[in-house]
This record gives sequence, C-alpha cells and structure tokens, in this order.
Amino acid sequence: MNEPRHRPAAPTRRTVVLAGAGTAAALLAPVSAATAQAAPAAPSAPAGLQPYASYWFPDSLPSGTPGDGITWRSLKSWRPEDDPDLAFNTASVPLAGRFTPVPVNTTARTGQARISSLVAFGNTAGNPSQGSATADYYALNHWAYIDELVFWGGSAGEGLILAPNAPVVDAAHRNGVPVLGTVFLPPVHHGGDLRWTRDLVQRDAAGRFPLAAKLVEAAVAHGFDGWFLNAETEGGDAALGAEMLAFVTDLRRRGKAAGLRVTWYDAMTVRGQVGWQGALNAENTALFEEADSMFVDFRWTPETLAASGNSAEAVGRSRYDLWAGVDVESTGWNRAVDWDAIIPADRPHTVSYGFYRPEWTRGHLPEDRTPAQFHAADQRFWTGQSLDPARPDRNDGWRAPATAVADRSTVDRLPFATTFNTGHGLRWYEEGRVTSDTEWNHLGLQDRLPGRRWVVRTEGRVPSVAFDFADAWRGGSSLLVDGELDAPATVELYGTRLPLSRRTVVELTHRTDPGSGPVTVELAVALREPDRPGDPVAYTYLPAGELRSGGTGWTTSVVRPRALSGTVRALGVRLTAAGPVRWRLGALAVRDGAETPAAPSGLRVTGAATGPDGTGLRFSWRRAAGRPRHYELHRILPDGTRRFLGGTASTAFHVPGLRGEPGEKAARFQVRAVGELYTTSGAASTAHRW
Repeated sequence: MNEPRHRPAAPTRRTVVLAGAGTAAALLAPVSAATAQAAPAAPSAPAGLQPYASYWFPDSLPSGTPGDGITWRSLKSWRPEDDPDLAFNTASVPLAGRFTPVPVNTTARTGQARISSLVAFGNTAGNPSQGSATADYYALNHWAYIDELVFWGGSAGEGLILAPNAPVVDAAHRNGVPVLGTVFLPPVHHGGDLRWTRDLVQRDAAGRFPLAAKLVEAAVAHGFDGWFLNAETEGGDAALGAEMLAFVTDLRRRGKAAGLRVTWYDAMTVRGQVGWQGALNAENTALFEEADSMFVDFRWTPETLAASGNSAEAVGRSRYDLWAGVDVESTGWNRAVDWDAIIPADRPHTVSYGFYRPEWTRGHLPEDRTPAQFHAADQRFWTGQSLDPARPDRNDGWRAPATAVADRSTVDRLPFATTFNTGHGLRWYEEGRVTSDTEWNHLGLQDRLPGRRWVVRTEGRVPSVAFDFADAWRGGSSLLVDGELDAPATVELYGTRLPLSRRTVVELTHRTDPGSGPVTVELAVALREPDRPGDPVAYTYLPAGELRSGGTGWTTSVVRPRALSGTVRALGVRLTAAGPVRWRLGALAVRDGAETPAAPSGLRVTGAATGPDGTGLRFSWRRAAGRPRHYELHRILPDGTRRFLGGTASTAFHVPGLRGEPGEKAARFQVRAVGELYTTSGAASTAHRW
C-alpha cells in the first residue's frame, strides 16, 4: 500500500499443470506493501484456454509488450457477452445471512469492532479461476471472525483492477462474508501513471462516469460484492480530487442499486494529492461519507484513532465503519500492535480493524509445508496461543480475533451437512475411497467449518483437535481428535439455529484409527444458549455409537432426537474412553428428509488444445433444476472406474494435462450435481475423441 519495501520483479506467471482437480495456479512469492510480486515463470498453458481471474486497466494500456502469460485489457471496452472466461469466473453461491451466538468467552464483543481481511491469493495475472493441482494454498477458513474480504492485487505490469475468483467468493458467501475486488492505482515508483487515475474518473459527453458503470457491471456479472478503491498515484490536484469524489459518489449510488459496497483506502485526499493520514479527518471525510467504509492507513496512533471514531459519529456514521490497518505481511502474530488503541479491554472498542496480508500464516512456513502445518499456524493466528477460544491467553502479546470479536454462523436452516472439507487436500475421497490421488485446492468446495476452533470441555486431559488430511470420508480432510482420555471430552462444533421436528435425523460418519482404543460417542445438542458470554453451553447428550479399537472402517450412526423439541442452538460431540483415542469424524448431517438433486444436462466439450503436457479441455453444461451445492466432474476409465477431475459451483470447468489410456479411442466424462446433503444426481455424459 504505502511505502513498498521492494520493487516487484517483471510480471510472469508460474503455471502448475493439473492432472486431477482444478486448473493452473501461480504460487505467491513475497509481496510488497504496494504491489503483488509475480511468481517464478514456468511453461504456460495453451493460450486462450486456461482461465484466470479477470483483471484490467481502466482504459488506456501501458506502452510496450506485456510479460509472459499476461493479457492487457481495458475495462472500459470489456463486455460480459464477449468474455470467453466469464463462465469460469462467475460465482454462484448467494451471500448467506449470519447470526451471532452468545460469545464463548467474556472478552469477545458483539456489535463493536469487526474485521476486514486483505488477502493476495496470487499475483494479479495468476489467480486460477477454479483451483489448481496443489494442496499448498491459502485455504482461508476462519470466516466466523471476518466481516469483509478484499481480494488484493493489482500491478502496473499486469492490470490495476482485479476481480475475485469464483472459488473464493463462493466459500466466503457460504459463510456470510462479502468479497470486494481491488482497484489499485500504484505509486509512481511502482509504475503508476496519473493517466490511469484520470482514465478511471473520466466522464462521457453526458457527464456520466463510464468506468463506475463498468465496475458495477463487472461485479454483478462475476457475482462478487463491490470494490476496494486504493488510489496512490502521486501528482494530482484539487480538480482531480473533486472528480474522484464525484466518481466515488456515483459508484456507490450505482452499486447500492445492485447490492454492492465500496471501501475507500486512506491514500488520496480530497485535494487530489496522495497523503496517508492514518486518521479520518478533513482530508478524507468527504470520501468516507460517500463510501461504505474506509481502511485507515497504518500511520494511525491511539490519538488519531480515537479522534477518527468521534469524527465518524459526528457525520452520522458508525465508528466501526473504519478499519484500522494492521500490517501482518512480514511478521504475522509477532507484529507489535497497540491493541488497546483499537480494541481496548476496559471500554468500548475504538474502531474496527483490517488485516493486511494474513496469508503470512502460510507464507512464513518452509517450502515443503503441509496442509496440516498451515492450519496449525492459521489457528494460532485467529484463535491465539491457547488454541481454544473459550480459554484465551491474555498474556500473549498477540490479541487474536477470537479474544475480541464475536464469531458468527450461517447454520440456520435444514438440511445442513458438512464433511469437514477445508477446500484443499492431498487426495480426493468419496465415501471413504480415494477417487483421485492428485493434490488439489478449490475453495468453492470448502464446507461450512466449525467457527469455534477448538473448544473442548473436559475435567481430564485435553485431546488435540485438528483438520487431518491422511484420510477423509468426502473431499480432502476430516476432523481428528487425538489424545489420552481419562474423562469425557466434549468438542463443541457449531453454533446453530436449526429447527427440530419429529422427522429430524442427525447422522455422524466416523471411525477410529489404528492405535486408538474403543470410544463411546454421543451427539451433544443444546436447545438454549448460555445466559452470559463465557458460560458453558448446556448440552443434552444422545448416544451415537460405541466404536471398537482402531482401524475398523467408517460407520454412519443415525441419531433421532425425538425426545427434544424447539431449536438446536449448538452442536458438538462427546467422547468417552480410557486410554488412547484417535477418533475421526468424516461427516455430520442434520435433515428432516432425504434429497436427491436434479441432474445437469447438456455436458459438452467447448474447447480443446494439446501441448507437451497433454490435452486441455473446456467443459460446459446446463444448470440443474433447484440449487445444487456444486457439481463434480469425473472421467470414466476403460475399466469402468471413475476418476475425480474437479468440482465447481459454476457450470463450466477446465481440465488440463489429459492423456489417452492404452487402447482408448475416446475419453468419457460425466458431471453430476451434488446436493446440500452430499447426495448426487444422475449424470450428464460426453466423450472426447483422441
């Protein structure tokens, strides 16, 4: 953002060829505070076939020639109907509503500070539209504490306007989090040119702002929720400042009609100059008033934040519409932050706050990092050193979000199901069987995961609880409880608002692993919330099976809570054992009846290109009736077995790196719809001749 620490390398794109699920990826290199640095180069996929997230310049393009794998585009001339990649980049999951359970500790607040998160998932030209063939990905999943996600990017060598990719938006929307694209006008020493700022705020002959209309059109077409505006190109004047203010006013007016939002970054002032204030003051209040929120630059002090909160209220706005920047790009939880200036413990929170680059939790790990290592670091970041939000460590210098911000949930209707799929994995499983041994990531396939990780109530030893990637019932991961138990242990999972009826059924698919002793499992159901924050939840325990010593395979226990009535406010499990336990939960479902989704139709190959790494195919199909959770694409091998190729909530998918099997004249493919209970539809089929 301000004061970048190094000059970015020449923009290139590192391509990872997919053999299983997803498309290509550009793994993220270290990034400056102003511009996403491109990743190392590797062979590119066939031009025009492999889709990436959309990115543009406002109007005029740079001089010279774009780098390898980069396409320079003008948003002003973009038309949705002419975009060959739009079907791959369109998010499909609607933004869910959220509720706030009673906080699990006494320090988390409701209705006060909220969190914005600015994340670079890849370099601007290298964000794959639909996942990639690696498990090494920032699989963001602590949505319960996030109020707004900014899909961060933009660079002078690639494009200044970046639209979020569909998997990120779909995952965020399932958890009630809106996602913003980025408009980045970089500093001059990062290649910025004031003509791009003038391009953005240009008017047509009728005095309208065509780029404001285009930004709204792009957000609606792609299915995300608005824009983060970051104008840092120096050299402007008062006239340009006035035009920017008018542009923001017009963008917000147009956006509101489409349900969009605008966040302004504290860089350009109303005088058209770049001057980071670290505060809401006379230099930027007019811009804040015309936006939905403002990200306050890292230069803030306790005094400027206090004054900013008062200034926001003086113009009739909430002080929590201000995000105080917390830069964690380089040091993560080791960052020295004056938390009492933002979220004091002894009085109301001053303002909200925004994390800049929390993907540090992945990036600081060694290159051979595993998904389990990433999740351990990510939990430490969001939950705190205690790893239990019900017992926050107040002696830790890092004030983790779980200690201050109340978690939210979207689990408020039936049916509800989860397979504890984090959106990446080392393999893909279906009903406990491996159907692809290729690493993958695709956040659009991520489940709604437990928001409070991990609250464990016991009078004895506390077992470890984690997402595990060595085995799964469905997707790429499951929930593993591991430890020596000497007293019953209740693992709290979900805050819910699920209505009970005489027909309600709860299903747990679980197993013990080798090395585990026998385990008695109970479903924990709460029909009311605690009276006060930090009080324990009053659970009723229902038998859910007695599992023998380890390695007996998956089993599904059916619980019928007919003696209970009302609304389920919380769900968990209680384990009882004497000795070592390795218990794995692969799926949890709450339903009133069965459901089988309608089948998609019209599966066809819409593009093919063959290169040294094999053949890449583009597929499309017609959406199934109703609202499937997502679709899954398989290849049918000559022996009749199915190989998982990928999944998406959209109706288009790209698979590179395909090769014919011995003696195979044509490859056969099927796509199925998957419902909320993970039941699958009939298949639509097609073939591709080699």
